[in-house]
Amino acid sequence: MRITLAEEIMLLSLDDESGAARQRQSAGWAVAGAILLELVMAERVSVSGKYLELTNTESTGEQLLDDRIRLMEDWMRGRSKRRVTDWLTKDQPKAVGAALESLSGRGLVVAQVHKVFGVFPQRRYPEADGTIERALRERLHAVVLDGAEPDARTAGLIALIHSAKLHRLAFPDRQPGELTARTAEIAAGQWAAESVRVAIRDMQAAMVAVTAVTVLTATS
Repeated sequence: MRITLAEEIMLLSLDDESGAARQRQSAGWAVAGAILLELVMAERVSVSGKYLELTNTESTGEQLLDDRIRLMEDWMRGRSKRRVTDWLTKDQPKAVGAALESLSGRGLVVAQVHKVFGVFPQRRYPEADGTIERALRERLHAVVLDGAEPDARTAGLIALIHSAKLHRLAFPDRQPGELTARTAEIAAGQWAAESVRVAIRDMQAAMVAVTAVTVLTATS
């Protein structure tokens, strides 16, 4: 089973037993960025500098991505380009839920409702099938720790992990300082077409910008 980059990030974020999302805010930015990157790689969206453009509205065959195309089409109506940061800010609160629903639909996690203080409902997504996550972690280990050459999708995923500082989720038994040089090297590497690498670079800048604003807002 092949899943999207956004779903892969969610699998890394979810605690297998409790189903709670770890580093939820940072993972949320990475999930939104992953959906956008996948649309770039599918040649549905282009990203250049601070702006994105919807270039093709045909179906990708993935519901998670196609739903974003429809949302983006409405959001961009009457405008040829809009800011990447504006889209990420708009999509981040919804992208996590959409990725979780997709994982649940594939049977990889189970949606459960818990009540906080016996009153407030809270959804959790414990693991139902760990096969995909184990293969994902083995793939990341091979590239980041063993030095294997990444394919374009794995390199894109590592670039997102690096941008959102999700090293602890991907490699819980390692210190981030042991990993950042290698993940930075992969993020900047010659692993994809120039248009995709430029998009990654510009999305990284956008994610840094929106994450910084979030941190400042939370601490002010």
